[in-house]
Amino acid sequence: MRIIITGGTGLIGEALTRSLLSDGHAVQVLTRNPSRTKASAEGLQYVQWDGRTAQGWGDLASGADAIVNLAGEGIADGRWSKERRNRILQSRLDAGAAVMAAISAAPVKPRALVQASAVGYYGPRANEMINESASPGSDWLSHVVWEWENATASAARLGVRRTVARTGVVFSLKGGAFPKMKLPFDMIFAGGPLGSGDQYIPWIHIEDEVRALRFLIENAATEGVYNLSAPTPVTYDQFAATMGEVMGRTSFMPAPAFALKAVLGDMASILLTGQRVVPARLLEAGFKFQYPELAPALRSVLNKQAAPA
Repeated sequence: MRIIITGGTGLIGEALTRSLLSDGHAVQVLTRNPSRTKASAEGLQYVQWDGRTAQGWGDLASGADAIVNLAGEGIADGRWSKERRNRILQSRLDAGAAVMAAISAAPVKPRALVQASAVGYYGPRANEMINESASPGSDWLSHVVWEWENATASAARLGVRRTVARTGVVFSLKGGAFPKMKLPFDMIFAGGPLGSGDQYIPWIHIEDEVRALRFLIENAATEGVYNLSAPTPVTYDQFAATMGEVMGRTSFMPAPAFALKAVLGDMASILLTGQRVVPARLLEAGFKFQYPELAPALRSVLNKQAAPA
């Protein structure tokens, strides 16, 4: 297969690229870093783009087996200033517009489009069990995710099979929200729940994230929205207790909500609110999780950190 990936140099994109290359697929990663275009390995091609248009790469869309649109400024990478909120939204709208321009102009339409999304679509929902049929939330992040998804919605009308991957908290030490969740446990006597502790965490191991994305790329029967999160969402109390057990640290020192808001600003809402998301459609389609339970997933991620280079 030949797969085009936007956002291929990010946390999920890099892991997906490695997985595809290991199975002999050709991967074309769009990048705004010109120096990367000279560093392509066997089966891998870095292609320069501006993040906003199809200029310079749009012809690649013709006949591609799939486009995976992961591009967008990291939501958990810093405080949500007004300027940063604008960048978070606009980067996703621009990438979606570029992808749609390439698809629209392609003489031979790509077979599939996998559109990245997030469980933030649902907004804070307490302990309500949420599957893919749930309505969107009403907070700022829900609005961003709705716009993100909608940016490529017209692909289906052009005859392209389109799936939307609403991803939870990805367990990886290389980026995203997980390193921030782990930080208190790295400090002696500091680990514990955040805020009330009863908010749910829709989580997924990085390896299952990649496997699920590949499932959506390769399975022609998949279409529409899929929650990419483990089938066992847990509360932050449960996460803290398990994390403390796995790391051999205390897990009873809560971080109050006001302290998190003082450090992270509005971005603290990612950690202080949650969604009890289940991957109903992914399971119905036959996907098997490698890490469906929390403790083995945490051991896997943390053991990789401790392993010698």
